[in-house]
Amino acid sequence: MVYFFTYLIYFYATALALSYIALMIMSYYKTLRYRYRYSIREEKYLTDFPDEAPGISIVAPAFNEEVIISDSVHSLLSLDYPKFEVIIVNDGSKDKTLDILVEEFDLEEVPYYYVYKVYCKHVNRILKSKNSAYQRLLVVDKVNGGTKADAMNAGVNIAQYSYFVNTDVDCILAEDTLSKIILPALDSDKHVIAVGATMRMVNGCSIDRGRITRVRPPKNLIPLFQETEYLRSYLVAKMGWSMVNAIPNVSGGFGLFDTQIVVAAGGFDSASHAEDMDMTVRMIAYMRENKRDYRIAQCPYSLCWTEGPPNIKVLNRQRSRWGRGMLQFLVDHRKFFFNKDYGRLGFITMPYIFFFEFLAPIIEFMGFIFLLFLLITKQVNFDTFWMMLLYAYLIGLSVSIVTVTYDLVLEKLYKNFTAYLKLVLFSALEALLYHPLVVIFTLRGYIQYLTKKNFKWGQMTRQGFSPSKGSQTVKNND
Repeated sequence: MVYFFTYLIYFYATALALSYIALMIMSYYKTLRYRYRYSIREEKYLTDFPDEAPGISIVAPAFNEEVIISDSVHSLLSLDYPKFEVIIVNDGSKDKTLDILVEEFDLEEVPYYYVYKVYCKHVNRILKSKNSAYQRLLVVDKVNGGTKADAMNAGVNIAQYSYFVNTDVDCILAEDTLSKIILPALDSDKHVIAVGATMRMVNGCSIDRGRITRVRPPKNLIPLFQETEYLRSYLVAKMGWSMVNAIPNVSGGFGLFDTQIVVAAGGFDSASHAEDMDMTVRMIAYMRENKRDYRIAQCPYSLCWTEGPPNIKVLNRQRSRWGRGMLQFLVDHRKFFFNKDYGRLGFITMPYIFFFEFLAPIIEFMGFIFLLFLLITKQVNFDTFWMMLLYAYLIGLSVSIVTVTYDLVLEKLYKNFTAYLKLVLFSALEALLYHPLVVIFTLRGYIQYLTKKNFKWGQMTRQGFSPSKGSQTVKNND
């Protein structure tokens, strides 16, 4: 039993390392190709010839977001793109979110024939601005649906353009976001049904009325660790998967979707706690079942900054929900596993999610318990113990270093190398200080799903983008 479990851990870590090496190689190739394929010239073409630019709807649900709602909406309205609309879905907020929107943007209720193309809770009214400066803004006031998915459906129902961006009001988008995110959809011989991009932490950045004036790494430990984790997920994993058209999900924090395909697939699942993975997979299934070629693309550039958990308590809520969502997703979509009718989804995406994302926390926790047993019974071979520990540690550290290097070469958003060095140094501590917490909180989410407990969307402490606004605890879907 001892030898079996020892070799199981070794070969599992090796398989994980090989998968990351493959993803790093594919990501490097795909990123270089992306940089040379899409330049400033292509982005300026859409601005210089606005009639050629497809319209994009930005859908951002808001529930008790009075701390950040004003800066967020100003940020979305200031994007540099010729044809877009901003749809804020007030999901039954109990604070002053709607009052602030009405006062700040001079809103009034307008008559509107609302069509429920996909299911969502009842929509009370539609509001538009009397000020021509905010003519792009549309506010949907609805009954709270309990999940972000329900609010997203309310926005999708009213979106007038062929593509929509799914984002959160705690996100700040780069000014050229829409130009960058739409290019892969326009330049493809296959139907692009979704496009993702790199997200990172807004904690630590300088913000002026919804615009990022300087990018800095977070000062607090939890969002600092998450900064590297996010970069690893987007620049290595998703860019790598895009090489073989097997991206497992387009993030619920930011992503471009084909409106028609989302509606045809039934919209976002209001009962799902992993609505981004669920929606992505159901869109793929729809295309496969209708024998239509498709592609999901990934943009390597950092286009979205989101407010990360400021402390362990909020991180616990976030990762527990992610854990619940992961297990719920696998149970709901188990029919896709090794199903030849679904191609890459059945033979690459679903098995990878199960073996290397879902099982990873379980195997790590079991490995820790097994190690304690071996220490107590004095069965540890210390000649090989340190080598295996160092082997597993260096795998994770190497991936983090490569990730930071990719980001440095791609954009160099931080103004000095000290900031990048900070990311590298703290990534060396991630396995000791941060990752064990993520494992525990994820397992807690699994248990919550299995016991059907705590199926509520947690609270998120909003710090706000402006220092003078302080912080506030609100209900949120993070």
